[in-house]
Amino acid sequence: MQVGDTGRDIQSVLLTTDVTVAVVNEAISLGCQLIISHHPLLFHGLKQLCGQTPQARVVEKAVRHEIAVYSAHTSLDSVWGGINTRLADKLGVRDYRILVPSTANPSVGLGVIGSLPEPMPYEAFLRLVRDTLGATYVRYTSLLDRDGTGQRLVQRIALCGGSGAEFIGDAIAQGADVYLTADCKYHEMQDADGRIGLVDIDHWISERHAREIFKDMLSPAGVKCYISQADTTPVNIL
Repeated sequence: MQVGDTGRDIQSVLLTTDVTVAVVNEAISLGCQLIISHHPLLFHGLKQLCGQTPQARVVEKAVRHEIAVYSAHTSLDSVWGGINTRLADKLGVRDYRILVPSTANPSVGLGVIGSLPEPMPYEAFLRLVRDTLGATYVRYTSLLDRDGTGQRLVQRIALCGGSGAEFIGDAIAQGADVYLTADCKYHEMQDADGRIGLVDIDHWISERHAREIFKDMLSPAGVKCYISQADTTPVNIL
């Protein structure tokens, strides 16, 4: 819980990936008492509420209109049935398990690894990612077959929504043909080139289905849920 009164009754909720002024304005127009986001509004403490930063302006407006803000983030990243298992389901990955289990509780953790029903050409998988997720771009490393003569078929898929480049080594060690994540740096892609199909997509695209997960959780409780239309990636492509 990041903003607001935890004891207040809630009739309607706006579901979003990020909390921006545009999203708060949308919540006001819809009469929502609560915004649930995947990404936290506040990563660091605010020392002033004088409108100097986007976060401060959001907090000011939310408080003024009595709108609470709850952010899930790593809890939804780690839980079974959360960000990564939903992403795997969307791409048709089956028989998956956690890629990097928590040492404290192996039933939760970050990323998943599993298999496609049948092997497919790497290029076909890239198109599947782009078309299924509605990606504005797909960055990827080359992937050659075992003798280096052509593009390899892929079946073993690892993935981690959001910034998951730190787990590239885990995906390689566990025999993945492809690792899908976001926010990969140049040298990370250079190191993976030819070793694993490293597929990098927009961070927001890789996690926007959090809104669907929230709705599936809340709707049975009789809470009216709206998926934000103002929520969008801040990354533009020319």
